[in-house]
Amino acid sequence: MNYLNIDQNKVKPVVNQLNILLADYHLYYQNLRTFHWNILGKNFFELHQKFENLYNDARTKIDDVAERILTLKYHPISKASQYLEISNIKEEEISLDDAKMITSILENHKQILSQMGNVMQAASKIEDEGTMDMMGSFINELEKESWMLNAWSHNTDEELMLSEMPIQ
Repeated sequence: MNYLNIDQNKVKPVVNQLNILLADYHLYYQNLRTFHWNILGKNFFELHQKFENLYNDARTKIDDVAERILTLKYHPISKASQYLEISNIKEEEISLDDAKMITSILENHKQILSQMGNVMQAASKIEDEGTMDMMGSFINELEKESWMLNAWSHNTDEELMLSEMPIQ
C-alpha cells in the first residue's frame, strides 16, 4: 500500500541525505557524551547539565530521522562504521577546555544545519512535505540552541547590533 503521496521511485536521494544526517547526529551525540563526561572547571555544573540536555535531544532526533527513513520505506543505516564513513562530523578529543567544547559544538551545529539544508533540497524536489516539515522544526531548534551557546561564549560587555526602525 502506498500511504505516501510521493513518487516512490524518486525517494532515494532524500533517504541518502537523511542517512548522512543520521550519521552526523550519531557523531554529534557521541561528542556531547565525551564533553559531558570530561568537563572540568568553574563551568562544570552548568555545562555538565547542558551537555546532557543536548545529547538527550540528539538521541531523540536520531530516532526521528531513522523513523522518517523507515516511513519512506527504506532501512536506515545502523552501523558505527558507516556513520564514521559518511558523517560530516569528526570525533572530538577528551582534553578540550570548556570554551573549546562549546566551539566544537557550534561547529557540529554548523555541519548539521548544512546537512539539514541538503535534506530540504532533496525533499523539496519531490515535494516530500513530511521530511521538509521535520527539517524545518529541527533547523529552528538548532539555530536557537546555537544562538544560546554562542551567547555563552561571548564577553558580557559585547553588544548586539541595533535594529533600525524602518523610515515611514
